[in-house]
Amino acid sequence: MGSTVYLTLMGELSRKDNSLCFRTKENNYIPIEAVKEIYCLNEVSLNSKLLDFLARNDIVMHFFNYYGYYSGTFYPKDKYRSGKLLIKQVDKFQNNRLDIAKTIVRGIGINIYEVLYHYYKHGKSQVKETVDWIRKEFYTNVEKADNIKVLLAVEGELWLKFYAAFKYFLPEDFVMSKRVKRKPDNPINALISFGNSLLYAKTVAVIYETHLDQRISFLHEPTETRFSLSLDISEIFKPVIVFRTIFDLVNNRKIQVEKHFDQKMKYCLLNEEGREIFIRAFEGRLESTFQHPTLKRKTSYRNAIRLDCYKLEKYIMDEQEFIPFSLKAGY
Repeated sequence: MGSTVYLTLMGELSRKDNSLCFRTKENNYIPIEAVKEIYCLNEVSLNSKLLDFLARNDIVMHFFNYYGYYSGTFYPKDKYRSGKLLIKQVDKFQNNRLDIAKTIVRGIGINIYEVLYHYYKHGKSQVKETVDWIRKEFYTNVEKADNIKVLLAVEGELWLKFYAAFKYFLPEDFVMSKRVKRKPDNPINALISFGNSLLYAKTVAVIYETHLDQRISFLHEPTETRFSLSLDISEIFKPVIVFRTIFDLVNNRKIQVEKHFDQKMKYCLLNEEGREIFIRAFEGRLESTFQHPTLKRKTSYRNAIRLDCYKLEKYIMDEQEFIPFSLKAGY
């Protein structure tokens, strides 16, 4: 299985014999068998000959804009499309949407709880209020939600309390006053937006390898402008992959405000060096392993995303209980 290639410089990507050639100031050759996904994080020129080559080799290509936001994905025609699963996925949306959405939100809460409890155990007693709220009130609020709108409000409160706790374990220049997405207005918002975009694209690629339909989601509203099921699945893993990556980089001063950001009048972005540091840490987090409680062997967080997709498939097709990944089992 190939790996992920990140193109952070402006250049031209083309086919050269049976390899990829990324031309910047010099030619960089990439063996096709070494590639599974390509992230274009800068202006990259390409042609239909290249896209046909990528399609025949089952390579997914993601595009991001100047601000680091996900723009879209090129992937080959769906090779695992299943009419039977599609019908059942729609049926679950119509009849069991709220139950599945509650399971997802509960999973997000469990993972945020474990992240904060880690800091509580290491002397950050100020987070206890949020940890106690999750344990005593949040899960009850999830169960009481009688529609998706109310459930989304419960999830929103969870994230707000999580963000508010940052001031207890992050340096002052990375504390969040409020979450600003488009365009990020400070370093912590820039890190979150970039990390969330990378994880969303990663989840799109993982779902492509399953029989699930990207367009039919349960927590988020299905729309014509995005793959909303990828939003559902990636939300579970944000505390695990995105935020633990951010906290490690910031608290160990691997990313610093004065070195790794371009700050303009109304927005703030990671500079080239900052993006490369974040990408290495993000990929390292995905490849790090934990002892899986069901498989009884070590597996990676990248594979954990895939396993959650398979669990959702089994729930849709065979009514097997869908329990999202829990950081408690794999910290």
